[in-house]
Amino acid sequence: MAKAETIDAVVVGGGIAGSALATALAGDGYDVLLLERQTVYRDKVRGEVINCWGVVELLQLGLEKVLLEAGGTYVNRFVGFDETVTPETAQANALHLDEMLPGIPGVLDVGHPEACEALATAAEQSGAKVIRGVGEVTVTGGPNPNVRYEYNDVEYEVSCRIVVGADGRMSTVRRQLGIGLRQTPPNSLGGGMLVEDLHDWPVNVTSIGTEGDLLYFVFPRDGARARLYLLHDVAQKGRFSGPDRQAEFLKAFQLRCIPNSEMFASATPSASCAFYPMNDAWADTPVAPGAVLVGDAAGWSDPVVGQGLSIALRDARMVWDALRSHSRWSPEAFASYAGERETRMRRIRVSGSVRTTMNMTFTPEGAARRKAYARTWHTDPVLAGSRLATFKGTDQVPPESFAPETIKRLFALG
Repeated sequence: MAKAETIDAVVVGGGIAGSALATALAGDGYDVLLLERQTVYRDKVRGEVINCWGVVELLQLGLEKVLLEAGGTYVNRFVGFDETVTPETAQANALHLDEMLPGIPGVLDVGHPEACEALATAAEQSGAKVIRGVGEVTVTGGPNPNVRYEYNDVEYEVSCRIVVGADGRMSTVRRQLGIGLRQTPPNSLGGGMLVEDLHDWPVNVTSIGTEGDLLYFVFPRDGARARLYLLHDVAQKGRFSGPDRQAEFLKAFQLRCIPNSEMFASATPSASCAFYPMNDAWADTPVAPGAVLVGDAAGWSDPVVGQGLSIALRDARMVWDALRSHSRWSPEAFASYAGERETRMRRIRVSGSVRTTMNMTFTPEGAARRKAYARTWHTDPVLAGSRLATFKGTDQVPPESFAPETIKRLFALG
């Protein structure tokens, strides 16, 4: 075993949350080690939108330029093409995303592997020691945290003041600390695919809507690229599978509610086209003696509301604030983070259930409810709250928007 060293923080996981936090801490002069299993960030079906409230966190972390230089694209309009409205009406009722929060130009769409690569590089440039391609990682919490990891067939040992678990949904840090995870059953199945040569889709417009038995998403990026998503009922598992799945996926995107939807037929698909269960999960606590969890390691929201990257960035920013505000990095230092995260994630779960029920009830009654909501939400801030929270953040809308009686009233529309 290589000789043990002592540092300030070991961050296990070099994704969005881990790399952003490592960059911020190293920039403050802390001695940080960032451990990442992958040597190359691969393109998977991952979240690629940072909503307006997440952009606020990005700016506070000082990382906006990093992601813009990684190919990030600001999108300032949301158009809800849907089978319940004409394309002209949908376009006339477009949401102005650049007016959601003061000084925020919209939502930021960015490739997930490109963002991770850029943030890991930023961490290294800020002074963090970044090691990619690590093997097994063993974590010990408590008053004297310790991390052992394998790299190039050598085992290393590091003592530190804090261990940050940023190692995703299957977090080994969470498991080794004995922190439980609660999960909901799948609410739907969702899949995505990156396409190129989508020249006719405006780069500043994102779109979500329902037609037939599908919920679709379009997240554009510069260079005539876009990440397309389709969500369907759990009972239709395997609907888009097999050797022709990319072609079937693009065929399904030729929706009547989207003008000129034949553009999707001529787009060039990527090899990655996969569907996953869409559910919610939350850790019993994101904090343990000598350790704290961020990002998916601490629990995640149903991707139906696209909050994953924004959640990761707020987690990173709040933990960063906690660490530089307290001389003793005990669990009490993270009390504000743990409390805020519990409330935030609970409200996001409500927003997810609203979107699933409103947009994935593939019946005439479901369509009638969407039409009624479209007529109502912009004049009723409370009913609108769970929807607008996906852009603004759950703390920027009336708290009663997430109350059971409000959701009951919303679901009774139509």
